[in-house]
Amino acid sequence: RFVDAGEDICYWYHAIDIKPNGGEQKILASEFGDDYDALPCYEQIYALAGPVQTYRITGDPAILDDAHRTINLFNRFYKDHGEAGGYFSHVDPITLDPRADTLGHNRARKNWNSVGDHAPAYLINLWLATGRDDYADFLEYTFDTITARFPDYDESPFVQEKFHEDWTKDQTWGWQQNRAVVGHNLKIAWNLMRMHSLRGKEACQDLAERIGGLVPDHGADRQRGGWYDVVERVLEPGQKFHRYAWHDRKAWWQQEQGILAYLILAGTTGKDDYLRYAREGAAFYNAWFLDVDSGGIYFNTLANGQPYALGTERGKGSHSMAGYHSFELCYLASVYSNLLVHKEPMDFHFRPTPGGNLDGLLRVQPDNLPAGSVKISDVWIDGLDYEDFDADGLTVTLPEGHGDIRVRVRLTPAEVRFNADLLGVENGTARIARTGALGPHDIKYVDRALQEALAKGATGLELDAVELASICPEGLRFLVFRKQKAGADFEIALAGANEAVADAVRAAEFDEEITLI
Repeated sequence: RFVDAGEDICYWYHAIDIKPNGGEQKILASEFGDDYDALPCYEQIYALAGPVQTYRITGDPAILDDAHRTINLFNRFYKDHGEAGGYFSHVDPITLDPRADTLGHNRARKNWNSVGDHAPAYLINLWLATGRDDYADFLEYTFDTITARFPDYDESPFVQEKFHEDWTKDQTWGWQQNRAVVGHNLKIAWNLMRMHSLRGKEACQDLAERIGGLVPDHGADRQRGGWYDVVERVLEPGQKFHRYAWHDRKAWWQQEQGILAYLILAGTTGKDDYLRYAREGAAFYNAWFLDVDSGGIYFNTLANGQPYALGTERGKGSHSMAGYHSFELCYLASVYSNLLVHKEPMDFHFRPTPGGNLDGLLRVQPDNLPAGSVKISDVWIDGLDYEDFDADGLTVTLPEGHGDIRVRVRLTPAEVRFNADLLGVENGTARIARTGALGPHDIKYVDRALQEALAKGATGLELDAVELASICPEGLRFLVFRKQKAGADFEIALAGANEAVADAVRAAEFDEEITLI
C-alpha cells in the first residue's frame, strides 16, 4: 500500500512485480483490460477484505488505521459529493479525478461494485468489530443508494448495474451492454438482508425478497441446479427465456451469492421456498465445484456441472479468484445454517492483540443477524471459564493489560427450535423432556439424551411431549429402531402429546411400539 500522510489516505497497489535480482516494481494502476491505467474502486475495496477479517480476530490497531485511511480515500476521491451522490467506479491514478479524460469509457461512471461491494468485502466486518456509528452510517448510505437507484422492474426482472454520473442508465459499456450478472442480483439480496438486520430498514427487506422471488425464474437452471453467469436483461418479442450473453457456464462465486442470499432469507423470514433454493444451490456447488482429487474450487463449470478447464479459467487462482469467496461461503453458510436455520450453537475463536481493541471490548457477533436472535452462553480464555461478558450485547470485556491470549466464545440461538433434556432415571424409566418441532436434523439431540439414559441403566423411556409441537417420520422411525435395539422389554411412551403428534404415531401404525399416555 501507499500511505499519503498529507492527505491522510492510503491506496493499494494493483500488484508488485518481483525482479530477477530480487527487487520490487510497484504496479500502481490496473493492468486488467476493463480497468487499464485506472484505479478501480473495487480493487481498493477488496484490498481490505483479508485485513479487516483479520482485525475482527486480532483487534490489531495497525489494520484499523489502514482501513480508516482507505475509507478516507473513498470519501475524498471516489464519492460524488454533488446532488447525485454515490461512488464513482474509477479514478485517474495520478490526479485521483473520477472525471479525467484519461479514464475513457470509465470516465464519470458508477456501478454495483463501487457502491455495493463495500458492505460484503470489509464494511460489515469493520462495523461488527468496532460498533462505530460512522461505519453503520456508511453502510446505510450505500444501501439507501442501492434501493433508490438499482431497481429497474419496468424494464427487466434484473437490477440495473451500470450508470453515468447522473444515474442515467449506461447500457453501452464494454461487455455488459444491457446484460445482467445473475450473481450481482443475488449478492444484492443477501446484503440487503444484512442491512435490514442492522437498522430495521423495511425497504431493504422488500427489495431483497423481490429479488429472491424473481431470480429463480430468470437466472437459475431449474433442471440441473445452479445459477447462470451473464444473461440479457430483456426478453425480445416471442422469447420465454433470457438469452445467455456468451455461454451457459456457471461461476463459483455466483453460486456462493445464491447460497448465502437464500440462507439468510430463510433464516430471517422462515419461508420454506428460500431454504429450498439455498439447499438446491448448495447441492449443485458441493457436487460439481469441489475438486475432491486435487483440492480447491473450480472457477467455472458447464451447465451440467462438468468442470470447465480451458484458458485462464483452468486455474484455481487468478486476479479474480483467490480465497475470499470460498472462505466467506464456508464461514457465513455455517453461521446462517447453524444459528438462524437449525438453531444450533456455534463456537468462535479470537486472538486479541495485546494493546489492541482500544475500548477493551471484543465484539463477537459473527454477522449482521436479526436483533436478539443469538446470545453468548459461554466464554473461555486460554481454556478457562470466563464470566465478564454481556450475553445479549454480544461483547466480551477483555482482561485489563492482557498478553497473548486465546478467546473462545459460544453463541447460542435465543430461540431453540428443538431441545431434548434427560430429566432423570427413576425405577428404570428415563424421562426426557422435548421442546419444539422434531425434524430430521434434531434426531441427534434425542439420541444423545437416550444414550445418556441407557448409560444410567434405563430399561424404559417416557418422553414428556407436552411442549413437542410436531414429529417427523424420521423421528418416529428412530424411536422404533432404538426400541428394537434395546430389546423386546424396553418400553417407550409419549406423555401429553398433542393431536398432531398422536395422529402422526397412529398414521405410521407405530402406536403399539410407542404408547400414548
